Amino acid sequence: MPRWYTDHQLPASGALVRVDGLTLVGPDGRPLLENGGLALRTGRVVALTGPSGCGKTTLLRAVAGVLPPGVRRTAGTIDVLGHDPFTLSDAELRGLRRHRLAYVGQDPGSGLNPRMKVRRLLAEVAADRSPEALTALIDEVQLPTDGNLADRRPGALSGGQQRRVALARALARYPAILLLDEPTAGLDPHLRDEIGELLRHLAERHHIAIALSCHDADLVARLADDVVELRPRTQTARRHVPAPRAAPPEETGRPPVLAVTGLTAAYSHRGRPVIALHGIDFTLPTGGSLGLVGASGSGKTTLMRTVVGLHRATAGTVTLHATPLPASATRRTHEQRRAIQLIPQNPLGTLNPSRTIGSTIRRPLTLHGRTPRPQRDERVLELLEQVGLPVDFVSRYPHELSGGQRQRASIARALAADPDVLVCDEVTSALDADTAEAVMNLLDGLRTHRHLALVLISHDLRLMADRTDTLLVLSEGHAVEHGATPDLFSRPAHPATTALLRAAVPAD
Repeated sequence: MPRWYTDHQLPASGALVRVDGLTLVGPDGRPLLENGGLALRTGRVVALTGPSGCGKTTLLRAVAGVLPPGVRRTAGTIDVLGHDPFTLSDAELRGLRRHRLAYVGQDPGSGLNPRMKVRRLLAEVAADRSPEALTALIDEVQLPTDGNLADRRPGALSGGQQRRVALARALARYPAILLLDEPTAGLDPHLRDEIGELLRHLAERHHIAIALSCHDADLVARLADDVVELRPRTQTARRHVPAPRAAPPEETGRPPVLAVTGLTAAYSHRGRPVIALHGIDFTLPTGGSLGLVGASGSGKTTLMRTVVGLHRATAGTVTLHATPLPASATRRTHEQRRAIQLIPQNPLGTLNPSRTIGSTIRRPLTLHGRTPRPQRDERVLELLEQVGLPVDFVSRYPHELSGGQRQRASIARALAADPDVLVCDEVTSALDADTAEAVMNLLDGLRTHRHLALVLISHDLRLMADRTDTLLVLSEGHAVEHGATPDLFSRPAHPATTALLRAAVPAD
């Protein structure tokens, strides 16, 4: 990659971005950010930290000038390369973001056109559209350049790969300022470290000023030149009492709640099928917990989307309560769809933007009839409190929530269906440590009292060690190891498992 800014194009000293005492409120007057401050300088990385909902995303979006309609400033100042984004016209804001500033949100996959291939997604925004420059961009974000990735569409990429494509699109404009909302959420430890090293390289080599929000304390300590800790706004959510660790269910001779046999799936590339899953087998007992681990792109999300019927299997069977399920969710019965609920990695793309959070959570209560009509409003508020959201969020819309708050709303919606099996795809990656612990305590409590079966997809191996009974390790679409969690952690038998465990240990 070229050094796209020469020394005379950027200030030798002083801040490219300065925010002082910024307070923002929503259309209804509720505070979204209070007394926010930030200074970004050439070649330095600033990390925004603080609990979920404290305003990290709002601050980044204010700098980028992409706040939701109706949000207004009640105090403070903001200067971005000599401009106040709140006073710029729409055309001036577009020009600023096109030429000098790039923002990558927490759910970057939802911003990728699903009908466009990676090469075209990059060329659409690139300052240099030559094949050599596009290949260099792909290589810069640690994606392979020797295969067919550039000719894939977003639906054929893992969540981590989509995140890096979105980062490549941001870099394609050669920005002076790069704003990233949880850039390593959902990435395995090895890729997390690579992205961290990449951001340091971009700051030092290309003179970019970088700001990122992050819950990963280890990454912040190694990556950031400066740390800005935002304080949480006053909230009314009740505090969570830690739940006891759920014990593995006793064997009763009954069939498992979920069984997968010989499951194979593929995606299409240039009209030809490419195998993504190769004959996967596993069983999940009532009240059990299965951890699904593997490097980014190993097939974890594809496997779970196939199990819930959102990706069509080409072979194999999924059995629920000893009954084989149709491959497509649209052909499954109402009760079968209720029994298996998926909490996706990127909730923004699945929460209806025209529905309030209360309406979104109430809808499964109405569809599945598990709660009597007179009790539904009370149940909505109970679910909000269980996932750590204030009850007044019942009237908010998804765009008014932070990434972590949207994730918790997505969890509440899934729990409203009263499922037998809950599939959680990186549900704690956007949450601060205390909130993540509270959410996992809630799920453990449901395992104990309702015999809920859990499938957890995560790159956090400490979470897997504490919260799962068994592990299934995927590598390039193959199940390379499967067994009791303590055994796999203490005596890994496959190089892929060993590599995951080694990458999860922070370097000294």
